[in-house]
This record gives sequence, C-alpha cells and structure tokens, in this order.
Amino acid sequence: MTRIHLTPIILLFANSLCAAEEGVSVTAQRLKVFGDLPITNSMVTSWVVSVVLILLVRWLVGKPSLIPSRGQLIIEESIGMLRGIIQPIVGRKVFFPSFWLLSGLFFFILVNNISGLLPGVGTIGYGHNHQGHFNITEAWIRPGNADLNMTLALAAVANLTWLYLIFKYAGLKVIIKDWFGNKADKKELNVGLFYFLGVIFIAVGFIEVISIIFRPVSLTFRLFGNVFGGESLLHGMFHLGEKLNFPEWLSNLSMGIVPIPFYMLEVLIGVVQALVFMLLVSVYIGLICNHGDEEHH
Repeated sequence: MTRIHLTPIILLFANSLCAAEEGVSVTAQRLKVFGDLPITNSMVTSWVVSVVLILLVRWLVGKPSLIPSRGQLIIEESIGMLRGIIQPIVGRKVFFPSFWLLSGLFFFILVNNISGLLPGVGTIGYGHNHQGHFNITEAWIRPGNADLNMTLALAAVANLTWLYLIFKYAGLKVIIKDWFGNKADKKELNVGLFYFLGVIFIAVGFIEVISIIFRPVSLTFRLFGNVFGGESLLHGMFHLGEKLNFPEWLSNLSMGIVPIPFYMLEVLIGVVQALVFMLLVSVYIGLICNHGDEEHH
C-alpha cells in the first residue's frame, strides 16, 4: 500500500482516476479506532461540514445590527425563504420550536450532498497503481450521506424531536384523537353509521401507527439511496471508457466530458433531497400540531 501524492491542479480533476477499481464502497471505511469508537471517513466529512457551516454563518453575520451587512442580509433572506416554506406546514405555534431542527437538517444535508462533488472527496487516501491509474482502496474523505449510519442518525434525531414536539405542543389527547378519533360529523349521520365509521377509523389508526414506526426507515433509505446511487453513477460514468474497452486516448477524453452533465444532475438531486427530507419532517409535525391554526383560519 502506498500513500497518494497529488498536486493541487491534479486534485481538481482526479475524482475518477483515484476511485476504487471495484466501485463505490457501500460501507464507510475506518480510519482510526479509539477504544470501541471507530472513526470513519464519512464521520470526518460530516465534522468538516458542520464546522464549515458554523464558521460560515458566524463570518457572514459578524456582529448583528439593525442595518444588516451584506452577509447578515444573505442569512436573513435564507431564513426568510425557509420560513415561508415551513411555517404554513407546521403552523405558527410550532414554527420557532421546530425551526432549529428543520433548517439544520436542510443545510447539513445540502452541504453534505454537495460535498461529494468537491475535489479531494474520495480521491485522497491509500491505494495502488492499476493499469497506469492510481486506484483508491482506503479513502480518507467520503460523503457523509453516502453512509447508511449517517442517514439513520439524521432520521432518528428528526423522529425523536417530532415525538417531543407533538407531545409538548399538541398533547396526548390530540394525538389519540388524530390517530384513532372518528372524523365523521355525528349531526350529519345516523347513530349506527357513525359508530361503524368509528370502528373503521380505529383500524385506520393502527395502520397509521405502523406507518409512523416505519418513517425512520423510509427517511433513512430514501436519502442514502439517492446519494449512494449518485456516487455510483458518477463512478460508472468516469470509467465508462474502460468498461467499453475504448482506446486509451478516447477513454481519457471520456473521463473529462461524459461525467459533466451527471455532475449537474447530482447538484440538483442534492438540493431536492435536502428539501424533501426537511419537508417530510415538517409535514409529520404539521399533521398533528397544525390543527389549531387550521381551525383559526
């Protein structure tokens, strides 16, 4: 095993040349183990993303003032944009208590998704030479959301916070009524039909509970599948010339041209997946906590 040495110029274009020969690994690779705690390459990327987000916001805002600076205005506009999306879904009562979670999920997932397209991610580490190319076998940096453990952690945090919010701002009585209550109007139906529908709604409530139990699973695999699938797609496009046995000059040319539209597609998917994750959690909160606002309107 040898350590890779690349110049900054090569790093800008090396995302394919240094990819693992067998493709993108499903699991994150351990870099270090402290006791029983393994440090993986996806954890390192997520820590870097978190630090970058914190420092960027602090740098843009600086010292807040009534007359906002350019950086403060960017942050305020971003928050205003998210507020316009989130508040009608979760309701005014729960907007501020839930905004820290929803905005944090959006920006963290977005930057983590985009980080997989940056130079150096997946291209720096240990590996070996193969047919004139250096193939990474142990990358030091890996997109955080391409690790199932990371997406599971995000889903777990989102659902635990959802439980806290619905119990605090809706209450047990509202939750039980929302899941198992009879939604029919007793004044418009005869007694027999009303109670028959009540039994139906109770059965539907148990189905709703089962779907709620599987929400973390769906959130986990939706995000992981899209990010990991995008990484695998880019890897395949980079090595398309080799797989089709193109001449070496044509294979090298295809590495620089073929992946470009897929890079643009991955940027779009990264934004959409961050937005979808945030909106789904918002809907879960609003389904129970937003009844008061609906009745008021």
